[in-house]
Amino acid sequence: FPGGQAEYVRVPFADVGPIKIPEDVTDEQAVMLSDILPTGYMAAEFCDISPGDVVAVWGAGPVGQFAIASAKMLGAERVIAIDRFPNRLRMAHEHSGAETIDYADCDVHDALTEMTGGRGPDACIDAVGMEAHHPSAPAYAYDRVKQATRLESDRPFALREAIRSCRNGGVVSVVGVYGGFVDKFPMGSLMNRGLTLRAGQCHAQRYTRLLLDRIRAGDIDPSFVITHRLSLEDAPAGYETFLHDKDECMKVVLTP
Repeated sequence: FPGGQAEYVRVPFADVGPIKIPEDVTDEQAVMLSDILPTGYMAAEFCDISPGDVVAVWGAGPVGQFAIASAKMLGAERVIAIDRFPNRLRMAHEHSGAETIDYADCDVHDALTEMTGGRGPDACIDAVGMEAHHPSAPAYAYDRVKQATRLESDRPFALREAIRSCRNGGVVSVVGVYGGFVDKFPMGSLMNRGLTLRAGQCHAQRYTRLLLDRIRAGDIDPSFVITHRLSLEDAPAGYETFLHDKDECMKVVLTP
């Protein structure tokens, strides 16, 4: 406080100036930088991955696919994808080398415990959010009833499972969207086992240059999630296909 006056220094959160896309980056690669690739990368970055780590990812949709790929890119030895759609699990395995769990066929917590020698994953990523699904668990029915009676806004089934499954002292990373209040939150497990919980909306521009360099270096090709390429005139059909998960749709790209 020189002279008794406060001094303020502006420290930029990120370089968010105009970015020119290099010619060696395709439009299909570049468009993923606007949202889903940075979100998946941030989810993995939250995990503070060290060599040898095991990372479990709930949700193998587009963001989950990039969280899986980013976790491998950042040095995870094993990544385990959790979903119920065979095409999503197949994509995670074929493009990122992920092990897979179909949560409709087993108890995820028990499966992860067995796959990690009783320890649990070093980090767990929730790429599902407020619309989590489970085919039969009583806790899922509980959430649906609470939502129907407007006593709860979100279904945190995947989040609860991630917290319960993570090893002691591990990290739970949340990039799945939550909009309000959740019930039956396992705060005791989070606190008593020393877990770190990290969450947030992605600041995509923070990661744009970094991920652009990764694409150019050949570390990741985000276009692998594209399953449908349509003209702009076919946008309504593309939305319909994606909404109802027809034809194993993962990501639709529209070209003018």
